[in-house]
Amino acid sequence: MTEETVTPVQAAAAPRKGVGNPKNTVQSAAKVFAVLKAFGPDLPELTLAEIAARAELDRGTAFRLIHTLEELGYLRAVPASRRFRLTLKCLELGFSALAARGLPDHARPLLRELVPELGDAASLGALEGGEVIYLARIQQGLERHGVQRPAGARVGAYATALGHAILAFLPRDQQVSHLEQRARVKLSERTLTEMDALLARLDAVRAQGYAISDGENAYGLRTVAAPILDAEGQPCAGVSLTIEASRAPLESFVAAGLPRLQAVVAELSEAARLSLGAIALPSRP
Repeated sequence: MTEETVTPVQAAAAPRKGVGNPKNTVQSAAKVFAVLKAFGPDLPELTLAEIAARAELDRGTAFRLIHTLEELGYLRAVPASRRFRLTLKCLELGFSALAARGLPDHARPLLRELVPELGDAASLGALEGGEVIYLARIQQGLERHGVQRPAGARVGAYATALGHAILAFLPRDQQVSHLEQRARVKLSERTLTEMDALLARLDAVRAQGYAISDGENAYGLRTVAAPILDAEGQPCAGVSLTIEASRAPLESFVAAGLPRLQAVVAELSEAARLSLGAIALPSRP
């Protein structure tokens, strides 16, 4: 593909210069984190040989890194054994990330990375009573479409890609319950309102793992959305990316935006899991 045929959306989706280039990776730093990540909830204490094996390092390198981390206070030798364990000082590495109040705080900087490079708006939302509640949103443009979705705004889940992405991963009875809690009116000629048609759409969304809306919620807007699943595989929230239709064809928009959107979803899901509940959705009355 020549430079002239690359759309702005496709160009924005290209990896950041230098990312993925082995020449720009400090291998010694990567090995340090490999040692730290060798430990886990089920393996709180490890021998030198076990650390070397799990970190995929030779014993000499593992020995030097272990004793460096021990001197720095991140590892401690277990008395009367040949084992080592992580110290509480390791909490410092994640404290600043956990210090924010909840999932919306962690989502905002990730959403900013999507707008305006890949879309005109990016949102985090949750499902409640048949409606999508917007918890965080970054938007640049779309004013002429009259679309304003500040935190706390609610829209019918039946008519949004974000709502479909979350609903699709619920049991059928819960899908029906949510869809029946809100009057379903056509927002455009493309809006699905019939129950059977909506349930068929949700089945398709679940099968492919994401939802797409092309002018169904508002004329001239295209959206792709994916769910955030908890440790049990249940949808706790979702993330969406919206673009003005004139900016890129639907296929190009999805091809460029979906991988980045899924990366944001994966990062938020992992953050919620690793924080053991410290990073979560805000409580609502």
